[in-house]
Amino acid sequence: MTTPTSPTTPTAPTPPTSPEAERLRRWRMVLGGQEADGTGCELSGRDAAMDSALESLYGKRGGAGGTSRDRSAGLGASAPSVARWLGDIRTYFPSSVVQVMQRDAIDRLGLATLLLEPEMLEAIEPDVHLVGTLLSLNKAMPETTKETARAVVRKVVEDLEKRLATRTRATLTGALDRSAKINRPRHHDIDWNRTIAANLKNYLPEHRTVVPERLIGYGRAAQSVKKEVILCIDQSGSMAASVVYASVFGAVLASMRSISTRLVVFDTAVVDLTDQLDDPVDVLFGTQLGGGTDINRALAYCQSQITRPADTVVVLISDLYEGGIRNEMLKRVAAMKASGVQFVTLLALSDEGAPAYDREHAAALAGLGAPAFACTPDLFPDVMAAAIEKRPLPIPDKETHQ
Repeated sequence: MTTPTSPTTPTAPTPPTSPEAERLRRWRMVLGGQEADGTGCELSGRDAAMDSALESLYGKRGGAGGTSRDRSAGLGASAPSVARWLGDIRTYFPSSVVQVMQRDAIDRLGLATLLLEPEMLEAIEPDVHLVGTLLSLNKAMPETTKETARAVVRKVVEDLEKRLATRTRATLTGALDRSAKINRPRHHDIDWNRTIAANLKNYLPEHRTVVPERLIGYGRAAQSVKKEVILCIDQSGSMAASVVYASVFGAVLASMRSISTRLVVFDTAVVDLTDQLDDPVDVLFGTQLGGGTDINRALAYCQSQITRPADTVVVLISDLYEGGIRNEMLKRVAAMKASGVQFVTLLALSDEGAPAYDREHAAALAGLGAPAFACTPDLFPDVMAAAIEKRPLPIPDKETHQ
């Protein structure tokens, strides 16, 4: 087996070249230097180091030309070399490329088991996909590695929170305020900004004032919990990235006093992780990726937790491959919607678009008024705001199954 290795000492930059030489160099880097590449170009310096790192992963023996058995042989003994290779690619390539190469190394070279070793985790570039892999290995992870794994997961979670929390809170706060708006408020409940805007036509120049023909404000309910949100998350293996993002959003929603948030994960069993929402890392390590799927059982539990249907939003995040009772699942969705629940179906909550999903179930849900679609993390606050305000969801057309 070819183990990913490359020089670990700094390399000199590649000297400037003519346009023709540069064209050949680029083709040489693309074609990989095999006998048939036809460029006749020799690499040196940084180019040679980059090519070595690429060859270790995508070359004839390390890549598709070898068998899965060949690539996994003797892998445990090569951990130090792999750790050095991981360090090298972070030197030669931008972070986005490093993450792709790491995922390819895990898939093509069978490196998942090496992630159980602390030195490997310390060398790798953390991202959402790595978190998913670590969660799938959670039960097999030795105690000596768990502390390092949690640190890696925490870094990714904190980065996601920084990216998503502020906009999510701002978007949902606006939606909550609008949903609480009343037209006959008491004096101390008047929303003066909206009241003035609504009555500008009644401005009296001679008195330099606006006559508020219509008052707009917030009821006393604005100071209490107005909405209940239940996130129901499929933890089958294909939903790894969605589980990560949903856990982060669950923690953000739970931090808002005006929203009561419940987070439920399921495979063939159902686990309520609401009491761990103050720390999304604990939520993630409370999941168990893989296994079967029983959406009906999960929705039955969620349904039992609903106390105020008209003020509840249920978000099902699943690829809809149901292993339970299909007709019962659909009846539960129909019953929840009939009672006033806003029901949202997300095929994925990630940046990768819709995964493979059960189109028959998606079509059936669409027929009940709950179209299934993939949602990016950046769109999720807008989807939740629309659900809270009971207006049409901002569904990406090409990702929608209606």
